[in-house]
Amino acid sequence: MPPLFFSIIIPLYNRPQEIDELLFTLVQQDYSPFEVLIIEDGSINDAKAIVDRYRDRLDLHYFFKPNEGQGFSRNFGFERAKGDYFIVFDSDCLIPANYLHTVNASLSTHWLDAYGGPDAAHASFTPVQKAISYAMTSPFTTGGIRGNKKHMGQFHPRSFNMGVSRKAWETVGGYKLTRLGEDIEYSIRIHHAGFKIGLIPEALVYHKRRTDFIQFYKQLHFFGRARINIYKHFPSELKLVHFFPAAFTLFVGLTVLLNLLGLFGLKFMPFITGGCNLLLGTYMLLLFFHGWLQTRSIKVALLGLVAAFIQLIAYGLGFMQDGIKSIKRN
Repeated sequence: MPPLFFSIIIPLYNRPQEIDELLFTLVQQDYSPFEVLIIEDGSINDAKAIVDRYRDRLDLHYFFKPNEGQGFSRNFGFERAKGDYFIVFDSDCLIPANYLHTVNASLSTHWLDAYGGPDAAHASFTPVQKAISYAMTSPFTTGGIRGNKKHMGQFHPRSFNMGVSRKAWETVGGYKLTRLGEDIEYSIRIHHAGFKIGLIPEALVYHKRRTDFIQFYKQLHFFGRARINIYKHFPSELKLVHFFPAAFTLFVGLTVLLNLLGLFGLKFMPFITGGCNLLLGTYMLLLFFHGWLQTRSIKVALLGLVAAFIQLIAYGLGFMQDGIKSIKRN
């Protein structure tokens, strides 16, 4: 098979510094047949001046459009792309120099109509960013389901690192949702149309995600709400594992409540309180020591413990919030 011509599509909203760093990594690619489409989604702080600095080093196309959200901005890029294969990145990613070569080689030997790749923390990331990356990829959180060959059920690529063939796009169309789980909904439709979807484990990107825990909480709360939005479109896609963050959140709340009652002398079945403390303490130790082994940093492991709790509780609260609303509407 001849080398594929890739169209890299990047929606952008008020993040000029991020696109500067991302474009710099694309200049370093050891594979040349590709173009880059930047879709500025109604930003107030646009990146045109930064993008212009890369025009002599990349086949680069910059578009400015009214704000519609990332899903419809990707559609805007799909409609203008020339490639055989479309690749979608988030603007907060850094791309290894061998990424496109790796994807082309993988698709040449094992064709996929759509693929996803994993993410990791770059050495330049802050300790908080590394901790968030750990929480989002750890086997001790729901993040471990993504980017793993042993995922549960059908693999759904996520749009921070996702590829779609032109044929799949021409058949299925683009995103129908612009936010709240738009990438999962899109990959489900690609799968239902009979196209082959899979993980390319070597197609790794460095994903910055959020830079502080408050932003991270908001993002994961949004993800929890998005899972209910997916359920509305595809009820069969709601799996038992999606309830885990909500169950964990209720368990943590119960444990805190029982301990507070104990402090005020209201010891409600002490063996239950002790059991909850033991389970939660064991889980925290597992997270900490695994994080330490993975990151080789006690500081990042401790921050990773915080990030994991934020991830599960924020997702769980968002999931329960929109889940209750959905039940009330029905």
